[in-house]
Amino acid sequence: MTVNTDAPAYIVDGTLTDGEAWVPLATHVVSGGSTAAITFTSSTGANDWSQYQDLKLISYGRNGDGSAMVMKMNLNNDTGANYCYQQFYAPTSGSTPVAATSTTNTYMDFFWYPPSATAANVVACGITTLFDINSGKYKNATVQIVDDMIGSGYVVLSTVKWNNQSPITEIDLVDFSGSNIAADSRFDLFGLLPRMGA
Repeated sequence: MTVNTDAPAYIVDGTLTDGEAWVPLATHVVSGGSTAAITFTSSTGANDWSQYQDLKLISYGRNGDGSAMVMKMNLNNDTGANYCYQQFYAPTSGSTPVAATSTTNTYMDFFWYPPSATAANVVACGITTLFDINSGKYKNATVQIVDDMIGSGYVVLSTVKWNNQSPITEIDLVDFSGSNIAADSRFDLFGLLPRMGA
């Protein structure tokens, strides 16, 4: 077997040339038991969010308290009624799809996940994209979720607007009802670089 020791094609002479590369910023894996909350914060170096155009959060998880739950996301510690959303979700059992909307929410629900009692190897998967995080406009996001509970569950699509013009510097993740996030749940945050050239 031959091992390729060359640098990836998007690195030339030690320089990142791909203007749309995903840069890994932080990973949180719940270990040793469940946890009530997870926080990601901009800091220095590669984790300085001011250099990125978008943020992308990849979520895999289960609820630690034995019931299916929704997780909520707050930006920059804002828990006021400053989140608007349009949401479409459909039960995977074939029941009637549902559309929902709100203009005065106090959070964005970014993740629906199954109970830890469902099955040891069943987790929900979600992708949240936060756009133009350093712009001077209100911030927008899209949310895609697949919540499989073996014969039940949901698929969810949402668009969200945060009515704030500040750069995003903190993301707080908590369970909607105060329940815990099960052990082995994983959350990976990436920064998406703007194009470096025409």
